[in-house]
Amino acid sequence: MSARFESPASVAERLRAAEYLPDSSIASTVFLADQLAKPVLVEGPAGTGKTQLAKSVAEITGARLIRLQCYEGLDESKALYEWNYRKQLLRIQASQVSGDGQKWSELEGDIFAEDFLLTRPLLEAIRAEDPVVLLIDEIDRVELETEALMLEVLSEYQVSIPELGTVTAKQTPMVFLTSNNTRELSEALKRRCLFLHVGYPTIEREREIVETRVPGITTELADQVARIVGSLRELDLRKAPSVSETLDWARTLVVLGQESVTEQQASETLHVLLKYQSDIDKARHEFLVAKS
Repeated sequence: MSARFESPASVAERLRAAEYLPDSSIASTVFLADQLAKPVLVEGPAGTGKTQLAKSVAEITGARLIRLQCYEGLDESKALYEWNYRKQLLRIQASQVSGDGQKWSELEGDIFAEDFLLTRPLLEAIRAEDPVVLLIDEIDRVELETEALMLEVLSEYQVSIPELGTVTAKQTPMVFLTSNNTRELSEALKRRCLFLHVGYPTIEREREIVETRVPGITTELADQVARIVGSLRELDLRKAPSVSETLDWARTLVVLGQESVTEQQASETLHVLLKYQSDIDKARHEFLVAKS
């Protein structure tokens, strides 16, 4: 399959055009994933743009996004495929009613066919003939057994179905796996992926993100928002504000008609940025200390 990107610089340029502002590490990793046909394991705190990266890559390449949202209890039937048991049962009953005398071996070959197969995200991505970006979101939420099911897909871009044989990808999808690092992933999975850590941005990059993603915001307000959020992340909070929460706060201030952040306005809107009362109280105290 022909490469989607000519260089890391072209990745960065095209992502910026889609309002995703990558740093050099992100641009280089996406480029290498394309060139080497390797999945990318994207780790980092929640709300730092890991999922959005996959969505933006799909957008700029014109690919279809197929998303597998992981959760505790996810199994093969929801991730790979399952058989349409109801339809199979109806086929068996129809054979009995008609009295056509089909042997079980013949009937078995009939009911375990394409018409009775229900594809799930992983198999759908492998079988796709059009360009695809496969997003396996929050893989750290699944058990090790389910994680192991994905290894064949991630290493060989194929799925083995005992009744039908091996389904091999007709085109190599770009694959992004995201993790909030709530548990350690297996070495087997990590070996198959390029690793990318997406952390909190620098103040300068976060200001640029705010200016790009929040219409009508002034440069002064964007700068203040980025600096305040940066200082809050240095506090010992239960949950540091994510980039998505920074954007929510910036949009809130714009809606309220603010061109700069006042102490009162910041204090009254901290609930948009922080999600625990203890963190809000600590942040308000920090504002008072800074003022004094």
